[in-house]
Amino acid sequence: MSGQELGLALSVFLASLVECIEALTIVLAVGSTRSWRSALAGTGAAAAALAAVTAVLGPALTALPLSTLRLVVGGLLLIFGLQWLRKAILRAAGLKAVRNESDEFVEEASAATAAGAFGRGFDGYSFVIAMKGVLLEGLEVVFIVLTFGANQNRVGLAAIAAILAASAVIIAGLLLHRPLARAPENAMKFAVGVMLTSFGTFWGAEGAGAAWPGGDAALLAIVPFVLLISLVLAAGARRLAPPIDGGPGPVEAVAP
Repeated sequence: MSGQELGLALSVFLASLVECIEALTIVLAVGSTRSWRSALAGTGAAAAALAAVTAVLGPALTALPLSTLRLVVGGLLLIFGLQWLRKAILRAAGLKAVRNESDEFVEEASAATAAGAFGRGFDGYSFVIAMKGVLLEGLEVVFIVLTFGANQNRVGLAAIAAILAASAVIIAGLLLHRPLARAPENAMKFAVGVMLTSFGTFWGAEGAGAAWPGGDAALLAIVPFVLLISLVLAAGARRLAPPIDGGPGPVEAVAP
């Protein structure tokens, strides 16, 4: 496996892991509070919709000329990666609250309880909330799978990485029956932001006609550089503004 393929698989796996953890929290909350059957039905409907989106967009992306594909994918990954990285830097600086799956679970469960009583049959609230949560989180996974996979002509590898991440989260959810609050979610988000931004920069420049010194080996310099700049920005932001209550420092936000 080449360095780009390893980076592809790792990036897709971590991003999928984060999104699946967040989706699991929503499904657990409405399922345990209201109706497991309806929540799982909503999850299945979202999974079917995501499969359809993948089937339609996958061939369309791979049909693009390589230079165009890399320019488009690089631009999209930069937009997406910088969004992840901005939030991760703010969390590392203590300027944005660190996501806590236990708190999210309580919030979702409280909203489900406040939605009113339901009968023994189909529960529309559980179905819609579970479907919306899985669909929204899943669309981000589909985006990353298709952009990474199509650019390297390794959609299969990207899909396997995403399936492994989803399987790991599902198995953990079945065994624990509670949100995966102890997972280093914020550290993973920081890592994913760095990887998406790095690959977006690399592929976008190639698509625009630039040639990186050393070819694929340039990623060995780009990834550490983006990570270093991100940590410097987090440290600088923490000095310029007071952290929010309970905000972590740079080490706590990105450490496992």
